[in-house]
Amino acid sequence: MIAAVKEAQAYLNGRKGKASCQEDVRVPQLCRERLLHYAESFQELAKCLEADGEEFPQSLDRREILEKKRSMENKMLISHNLCEMAHLMNQLADELFRLRPMEERYRKLLLHALRAESIYADHFCYLAENTDEAHAISMTLYTDKKGGWQASWVADMLSVLLNRPLQLSATSPCLVEREPHSFVFVEEAKFVALTGFCKVTKENETVSGDHYSVLESAKGRMTLILSDGTGSGERASRDSEKTLDLMEKMLEAGYETNAAINMVNIAFFAGNREYSHPTLDVCDLNLYNGACSFYKVGGASSYLKRGNRVERIAYGSLPLGIFRTVENTEINRQLEDGDYVILMTDGVEDAMGEGQEKRVEEYIAGLEEVNPGEIAKQVLETALCSCGGHIRDDMTVLVAGIWKNAAV
Repeated sequence: MIAAVKEAQAYLNGRKGKASCQEDVRVPQLCRERLLHYAESFQELAKCLEADGEEFPQSLDRREILEKKRSMENKMLISHNLCEMAHLMNQLADELFRLRPMEERYRKLLLHALRAESIYADHFCYLAENTDEAHAISMTLYTDKKGGWQASWVADMLSVLLNRPLQLSATSPCLVEREPHSFVFVEEAKFVALTGFCKVTKENETVSGDHYSVLESAKGRMTLILSDGTGSGERASRDSEKTLDLMEKMLEAGYETNAAINMVNIAFFAGNREYSHPTLDVCDLNLYNGACSFYKVGGASSYLKRGNRVERIAYGSLPLGIFRTVENTEINRQLEDGDYVILMTDGVEDAMGEGQEKRVEEYIAGLEEVNPGEIAKQVLETALCSCGGHIRDDMTVLVAGIWKNAAV
């Protein structure tokens, strides 16, 4: 992103005086051409591996037919992966940055205030990614102060001057130094989210087959991931841990959630392990607008709590690795101030006994705790009481609470 911003800044700098101009800038042209070329190559390779309706000669025995079918399945998996890579590269090549020069009065204000602290700035512009709404400000900064300045301090200074809560982007340098560098300061999200969890391990087991993860990105996105391995113990733990590790790497690499889930499913399907079919629950939170998306692959019900009203989020799909393609439906909701998202593994619901889902729903509706960690603890303690303290399966509860950001 910084490379594209530098290119755009140079362009806008050559058009000073045209304060109203707005430019759409993609990644640097050379990089874009290479990405598109790589994507085309991957698509051609994928076509070469696609099944061509080959029929097996009747002279083949059963073992040879099974081997050929397995070979065809492997080719299809590789072809699918290549297509996903091509799609990702095309998406990256077409990533759009919308830049607009900063108003002259604000530019002069920042120049004067920063110069008073021996910080020199240029190339001011508003930056938006694939949208008309600018959530960030870009500029080039350098200083002659020995030791430099912390860029986070500059973000605080800009927030006061512009009356707009800003923070340093994850892609920007941490220090303003003598050498000029491009910095991006992003607007704080409309919402803030806090998470909490509680878990117990199945009795007579030393490790839990449940694993969870919380990912935060610089784009105001928080992703909750929960996986329950098949069975319990070491093998279940390895499978669910592998699921989380793959999901984290895919999402951090830029895959969309649906594509990442499909790639993880392929990894388990290609492994051809009969008893390795972990579940996967994913919840994406957009902290700028409160949008929430659930993705469920064989997981237990999730719950959305708003005051004393509770909605159960469920979808009847099979776990990972059973079929080559996973049946994955995106379930969208809009969150409000004070809402809670609650994910759990099936061990919690099963412990509730008959009418388990309704009982969980009613109990969550009556909770008055505010802290997400305390909510997770209360839900788990209730499940343990319901089963008489006999932990027959691993249990994990993951909770996220969302509130309006008071600074915005």
